[in-house]
Amino acid sequence: MNANAPAKYTVNCSILLADTPIFERPRVVRDAGFDAVEFWWPFPRSVPSDRQVDAFVTAIEDAGVRLTGLNFSAGDMPGGERGILSDPARVSEFRDNIDVTIGIGERLGTPAFNALYGNRIDGVDPAEQDAVAAENLAAAGRAAARIGAVVLIEPVSGAPRYPLLTAADAVTVIDRVREQTAVDSLRLLADLYHLQVNGDDVAAAIDAHADRIGHVQIADDPGRGEPGTGTLDIDGHLAHLERVGYRGPIALEYKQTQDDPFAWLPREQRSARVSAAS
Repeated sequence: MNANAPAKYTVNCSILLADTPIFERPRVVRDAGFDAVEFWWPFPRSVPSDRQVDAFVTAIEDAGVRLTGLNFSAGDMPGGERGILSDPARVSEFRDNIDVTIGIGERLGTPAFNALYGNRIDGVDPAEQDAVAAENLAAAGRAAARIGAVVLIEPVSGAPRYPLLTAADAVTVIDRVREQTAVDSLRLLADLYHLQVNGDDVAAAIDAHADRIGHVQIADDPGRGEPGTGTLDIDGHLAHLERVGYRGPIALEYKQTQDDPFAWLPREQRSARVSAAS
């Protein structure tokens, strides 16, 4: 990576630092020189106890970092689930999860919430799943907008039954929700790794959807390791994003393959955006 690349980084504590207890990871991130974190849904159930929620909020606050992103409940991720919001049988579960997720975000000033769409389900018409998803995303979008936040829609790789593979797929969902419900708080999560692996033209996607991008995540390809372990032009894509006006966080969402997963990034680059004009 280019040490002069302008970016402000946030660390995904659900995929990184896997050997550290999850609620201790924000402190480790802070000790490494970062001031922001994000998480997938960090609880075993869609509606955790108040004690569990308080423990999570306290871990963020005590570490002195900002929670820049949080996933809505996505079901059994280790078991292959990738979201519950398009499942007609789990509407109540997702709606209850909205309240908890946005409540955490309101306490911590979180600006973005990732809503994984969900896999296609045997025996359920995809059109029915899409209709349910639009209604649920509208509800999530309204709740997020109430606290000045956005809901993110993410193309995902490595999940054969997940229907959103490209940036255009995600933007189609965003447009559907806006046209059907007038909710305009949904944005594209541009995970450069997933887009690359799925065969999307990353540079073209950035150009086509620059005004829709609400969050960016990075990992190298192949392997989903640290930047510099593969061949994905992360430097070039981040510079491109800067040129088209993206000023949000760059999330480190990769698998640790080295003793120090942050060795590629100079410490002075970890917590402050470098102005493109400086």
